[in-house]
Amino acid sequence: MKETKEKVNKEQELSEEQEAQAQEEQVEENEVNAEEEEVEESTEPTLEEQLGEAKDKYLRLYSEFENFRRRTSKEKLDLISTANKDLMADLLPVLDDFERAMNASEGSEDIKALREGMELIQNKLNKSLQNRGLKKMEVKKGDAFDDEMHEAITQIPAEKELEGKIVDVVEPGYTLGESVVRFAKVVVGAKQ
Repeated sequence: MKETKEKVNKEQELSEEQEAQAQEEQVEENEVNAEEEEVEESTEPTLEEQLGEAKDKYLRLYSEFENFRRRTSKEKLDLISTANKDLMADLLPVLDDFERAMNASEGSEDIKALREGMELIQNKLNKSLQNRGLKKMEVKKGDAFDDEMHEAITQIPAEKELEGKIVDVVEPGYTLGESVVRFAKVVVGAKQ
């Protein structure tokens, strides 16, 4: 009987050990699950963190836009000053030619040679300006008056066929590309 009791005690001890071990494993498993839940919770950002990230993105975007705006306005100013510089460089030879013509005309009595020199200088100036895109408007007597291209400085009584049309061109007009630099000043025939 003693042997049976010992066997039963041993079996009880064994089953108690197994039960204790099972409980320990359950506790360990619960701890692991709790840690995993904590990890999962910590990977999902909180509202404050999301707000902080959104503010940071906004500030970065705003500063990038401000830098872009400053850079483009500076580039615009540089472009304008460079454009004027190039135009002035193109006009300097014409200015030099005028100076030489004035010095040469002081002792000269030949009007024809003086006129030819002035025509050469005028052609050189016209060519420089045309290379930059400046064009003279082609306006002549009898053309229809267009208030987008012409400026009427006065009206005079005119024949029936010139009523509302250009009678005389006082000053030519100029365009730069598609925009008008100076309107042609014209005299328009009045309606009777």
